Amino acid sequence: MTSLAPIMQGFFTERLAQRRASEHTVAAYRDTFRLLLRYAQQQLGRPPAALDLADIGADLVGRFLDHLEANRNNSITTRNARLAAIHSLFNYAALRCPEHALLIQRVLAIPQKRADSTDVCFLTRAETDALLAVPDQSTPQGRRDHLLLLVATQTGLRVSELTSLTCDDAELGPGAHLRCTGKGRKQRCTPLTRTTARLLQRWITDRHAAPDDPLFPNRTGGHLSRDAVADLLDKYLPTAAAACPTLASKNVTPHTMRHTAAMTLLHAGVDTSTIALWLGHANTKATDIYLHADMALKEKALARTAPRPQDTKRYRPTDSLLAFLENL
Repeated sequence: MTSLAPIMQGFFTERLAQRRASEHTVAAYRDTFRLLLRYAQQQLGRPPAALDLADIGADLVGRFLDHLEANRNNSITTRNARLAAIHSLFNYAALRCPEHALLIQRVLAIPQKRADSTDVCFLTRAETDALLAVPDQSTPQGRRDHLLLLVATQTGLRVSELTSLTCDDAELGPGAHLRCTGKGRKQRCTPLTRTTARLLQRWITDRHAAPDDPLFPNRTGGHLSRDAVADLLDKYLPTAAAACPTLASKNVTPHTMRHTAAMTLLHAGVDTSTIALWLGHANTKATDIYLHADMALKEKALARTAPRPQDTKRYRPTDSLLAFLENL
């Protein structure tokens, strides 16, 4: 039997280190295996440190993926991301544990789940204004939350990019912008409006924050977690929905803020190539979903087409038998 612990430790200290995986990738893989090990402990009644690689077979992994969807309400996209992390671990184990070749092959054979194409959820201007109006800006926490939501809807930063920002990442003079490192360790700068830049400058000054302090700190002064951002959004949504009822029918998540920024740019006439660069997409293929989601653009395109004149005539059967069948 091969212990799972040294395999998993080597995966993080050797494989990911050699590939210079970003901190976001490491964090995503770490979260996946924490969930998997807790699930295995519940199913097998053994602590994670005592698990063997043979304990994590295709059957258990399959049940774990179903558990993510059924019990944790994860989307198919999240499920597939967790499976990709597991596949990466077992690809690493394949060269170090040849005695488990069949087990590893069965896990690697688990396919990604296909998802139906769904409409992109984004907020309208009225819905965004209603959400931004909820945080109590007379308190430090409410002020932080308002600024976080404002920056998220304007910049389209991913949640991990947003929470990892430091005060030094904010250039608030002429040409105000935020610097961040996104997927694939790609660095990019995202511009800020003058109003947002002034609010951020006042926020940093009033806190007497150091350059390496988090731009949006938690209660202890550290970086917010992704779950914390989701929690604060859930806290404000009911009040915002009371002021803007259309919010109640939408599944608003932190990633919705990113979609909102993209749709705002699209409505302003910005081309998809620029939006892809703004969001940090590798190509415009990922940005095309916003074209499909925007019914207003489709209606404008339809309005620009000249309708063909149609002379509509009612169908009349030309035969007595056809007339009989038509009247049945």
